[in-house]
Amino acid sequence: MALIVLASDKGSPGVTTTAITLAAVWPRRALLAELDPTGGDVALRLRGPRGAPLSPEVGLISLAVGVRRGARPDQVFEHVQRLDGGLEVIVGLSAAEQGSGLTGLWGPVGEMLDRTPGVDVIADCGRLYPGSPAVDVLASAAAVVLVTRPSIDAVAHLRSRAGVVQRELERRPGRPPLVFVVVVTTPRDDGSPKQIDLVLRQAGLSVPVLGRVALDPKGAGLLSGEWVGRLDRSLLVRSTREIAGRLAERLAAPVGR
Repeated sequence: MALIVLASDKGSPGVTTTAITLAAVWPRRALLAELDPTGGDVALRLRGPRGAPLSPEVGLISLAVGVRRGARPDQVFEHVQRLDGGLEVIVGLSAAEQGSGLTGLWGPVGEMLDRTPGVDVIADCGRLYPGSPAVDVLASAAAVVLVTRPSIDAVAHLRSRAGVVQRELERRPGRPPLVFVVVVTTPRDDGSPKQIDLVLRQAGLSVPVLGRVALDPKGAGLLSGEWVGRLDRSLLVRSTREIAGRLAERLAAPVGR
């Protein structure tokens, strides 16, 4: 199935919230994987069935151990936990210091997730800073989604990073390079995606802007893994569902759960 990487270039534009919501509204079975080398947030933000805390022992660390020992792609599910409401997750690192044990394994982990049967994987890779080990995951990605805010400095950094990511993907054998951009904006901001698309095209980058995810603090605060009621009607979920449909269509994924 497909591995979709979400990342940013700088700051905190909402990558984790976008990744959680995208996995929750994806039009077929999806698995959220926290691959941020600086540490994950899901275990702190969300809970398992009946409010039980998520185990830090089952997730990226245990998956990496399995990959080192030659695990099969179908064994990925041994490292998955389920949130209250059903979303499946691979919990990330508790702290950045744990990342030293994954040296040389980020690429193989990405390859394993890309080959996981019966599920698309939405991977939160955090910030793609120069030298980030998460860059190795890009080699297995069917799509890379860069999340940004529409400020001048953020767009300038995005323009630079999008070019770097595109060149990195062009070195991969097999798949064509795919880079997309999602813009996190205020609810009334409909013009930023078009403006950013223009800036990227003027820089000679054929990087499509899929659209915007509404900056919705109330919706983000409702995130609990149970995608019903007020949360399902929030601007956050409605705008992310539009992004999911466009991205799934580009990846030839069947739309309409």
